[in-house]
Amino acid sequence: MFKFLKDKLKSALAKITKKVEEEAPEEVVEQVVEQPKVTKKPKVEKPSKPKKEKKPKKEKKSKKEISVVEEPVAEAQEIQEELVKEEDLPHVEPAAPEIKPEEQPAEKKGFFSRLFKKKEEVAEEITVPEEKKEEVKPQEQVLEETVEEKKGFFGKLKEKIVTKKITPEKFEELFWELEVVMLENNVAVTAIDRIKTELKYRLVDKPLQRGQIEVIIHKSLKESIEKVLSVPTIDVLAAIKKKTDKPYVIVFVGVNGAGKTTTLAKFANLCLEHKLSVVLGAGDSFRKGAIEQLEEWGRRLSVKVIKQQYGSDSAAICWDTVNFAKRNELDVVLLDTAGRQHSNTNLMREMEKIIRVVKPDLKIFIGESITGNDVLTQADEFNKSIGIDGIILTKADVDDKGGAMISVAYVTGKPILYLGIGQLVSGLKEFNKDEIIKSLGL
Repeated sequence: MFKFLKDKLKSALAKITKKVEEEAPEEVVEQVVEQPKVTKKPKVEKPSKPKKEKKPKKEKKSKKEISVVEEPVAEAQEIQEELVKEEDLPHVEPAAPEIKPEEQPAEKKGFFSRLFKKKEEVAEEITVPEEKKEEVKPQEQVLEETVEEKKGFFGKLKEKIVTKKITPEKFEELFWELEVVMLENNVAVTAIDRIKTELKYRLVDKPLQRGQIEVIIHKSLKESIEKVLSVPTIDVLAAIKKKTDKPYVIVFVGVNGAGKTTTLAKFANLCLEHKLSVVLGAGDSFRKGAIEQLEEWGRRLSVKVIKQQYGSDSAAICWDTVNFAKRNELDVVLLDTAGRQHSNTNLMREMEKIIRVVKPDLKIFIGESITGNDVLTQADEFNKSIGIDGIILTKADVDDKGGAMISVAYVTGKPILYLGIGQLVSGLKEFNKDEIIKSLGL
């Protein structure tokens, strides 16, 4: 769907982007970019360094080792003095027992001295971390200062951005490429003017960052088309279920050959899938074969068809159908009507009569998507004559241009409700503007 228009739009956007890159004047703009990310760096400065710097413990061990080494030296001196005294004595044998009692007090003195030394070391250990905590603070301040300096330097690098600006005169020249593409693909002139206004507002005299011009133009066109397609829609099935005064009456109108009868049958099938009871009214008593065609659809769907002879009053047939639905407490009445050109005054007056007699809840215009600007004119004239409520476009699956689909809702101010696809009874798809924009390559 829309392959031709999609390719043309892509080509036009590429040309516009190239011209802007090459011909539009450059400007250097100072902007703040990506500064919030730098503020996360000071978190690195918060490691618990005082916990890691438990070096005083190593000093404890060294001091303990020194104290242990000092004690044997004192003991050795005492032992040597005792040995000298023992040599002066005449008897050598009692010397051995005398050494043992003298060693015990020496060991006790070493033990108590160790305890006193440990207390002194503990006092020293308590004071050491306090001094080192004070030393850590200036280091953190230095780190914070260096991070702030780096942050400022990084910001200066990111502030200068080369941009392009499109002047109003240049925009007119560039948009011509896009305008020709849309005209070739049956987009209405009024819709083109709206798209042009939206694009001009978004692009002219705005700083366009170099390297992102194609993305900006692409996004702007997408948003402009979204606005053209943004018409308040109707949830038909929800409206049918909500109505308490049954039946819900829908009239299908349009020109000859647009596919009204087939579309009516597709919608009847949709109602049956949602557990709604349906009756069909053969209001087209003019075209040969129209009644038989509707009867065939009724047989396939197992739905009652109300009819009269050819040449009968269409308004009377539609009235009979509504009364039948009331008597049988049916949910939905679907009325077929003869195709007519909007330029045929007499037939349009007959349509107005049907609307006055039946007073339908919904009037749906059926048009062919592939007829381009013709369907726009038809829908607009029917809307002026009888006031349509919604639109169903048939043959949407074979529409390569897509101009009518983009334009018809904007021209009439009425929503596209469904798209007809193929000849199968299940070929009725709810309209989704996001899918349409995606099909355009936007």
